[in-house]
Amino acid sequence: MKLDKLNLDGKKSSIEVLDKIFSAKINHKLVSSVLYKTNANYKGRHAKTKQQNEVSGPTSKIYAQKGTGNARHASRKAPIFVGGGIAHGPKGQSSYKIRKLNKSEKKQSIASLITEKTQNKKLLVLSDFNNEIKKTKEMSSILKKFEILNSLIILDKISKNKIEKSIRNIPNIKVTDINHFSAFDIIKFNKIVFTETSVKELEKRYA
Repeated sequence: MKLDKLNLDGKKSSIEVLDKIFSAKINHKLVSSVLYKTNANYKGRHAKTKQQNEVSGPTSKIYAQKGTGNARHASRKAPIFVGGGIAHGPKGQSSYKIRKLNKSEKKQSIASLITEKTQNKKLLVLSDFNNEIKKTKEMSSILKKFEILNSLIILDKISKNKIEKSIRNIPNIKVTDINHFSAFDIIKFNKIVFTETSVKELEKRYA
């Protein structure tokens, strides 16, 4: 299929792209599963309590088993005593399972979301940035011109080096490359912006 490609001057041309990525079958169930796994793996779980075997102190029996008239007890580190271990408390990060995200799941979810953005006319392809843009004001005017003020901008390496300094302080914009974005990023932002070269890089990686 073909997509419109825009120069910074606003001149329109076209670019050939793979149907497998930009016109794929949209699988909402798969996308939901990938987002759930991605979000769950982002969470940091640091709360931890000491179990009975982690509390410092002697392990000797506190008094004789029989003859005292009291209940039977062993170590003072038992959970029923103040200062003892905590029963069934949080065990920290290591006790939580990291949900595995398969490569095929990731690729299909990315293709589904990119296809949906394309259908909703929320995907834009720009020509590569050949000239360096140094001023934030100039970059901001470009974003306003193309109505991409809330966007995930996926660039090739050369274009990223040309505009990264001028765009990094603009809110609601994320600038990244082909290797460092996820389905969660695509959902978060209203529009996606590619450069001509980054589209080709995407096709090599995800096709």
